[in-house]
Amino acid sequence: MAKRAEQKEESRARILASAGRGFRARGFGGLGVDDLAKQAGVTSGAFYAHFKSKAAAFREAVGAGMDELRAGVRRFRESGDDGWLTAFVDFYLGERRRAPLPESCALQSLTGEVARADAEAKSVFEDKLRGVLSEMTTDNRPDRARAIATLALLSGAVSLIRAVDDPALQEEIVESAREAATKLG
Repeated sequence: MAKRAEQKEESRARILASAGRGFRARGFGGLGVDDLAKQAGVTSGAFYAHFKSKAAAFREAVGAGMDELRAGVRRFRESGDDGWLTAFVDFYLGERRRAPLPESCALQSLTGEVARADAEAKSVFEDKLRGVLSEMTTDNRPDRARAIATLALLSGAVSLIRAVDDPALQEEIVESAREAATKLG
């Protein structure tokens, strides 16, 4: 019985991870349950055994993606380096922005989708965003304001970079965002 429960949980995790990649790459409206199931290597029936709807899978994928961001921030903070925020900015504008869209940060790739989603998805996003902010800050209001501005700046910069093909303009966006984020920190 324990083996079956473990297999069910593994299947659910595989579907959720695949859904997250799919939503990042194609958006909520860009794929259906059949697509989500196929990408996860399961049947549509198996998808529905784990998620009652595509919207439910989207909400969980958003939550999981924001949890990944929070864990990433935590790793940088726990590095013991006082310059953790600068290192995080460099990572986000460097290695992270070059990740293929399906592997990109949920903050950058799913925020627009959440804005068009139902109230439940917005609630999940908002709750998880608060968690990311708490990971970045103390209860100090100016500190929190800098964290909000930094996240907005980074996700906006990566969105702009992904929308242009000119490498020189991409680098100009990176350098401008890096400079502005550094001034915030």
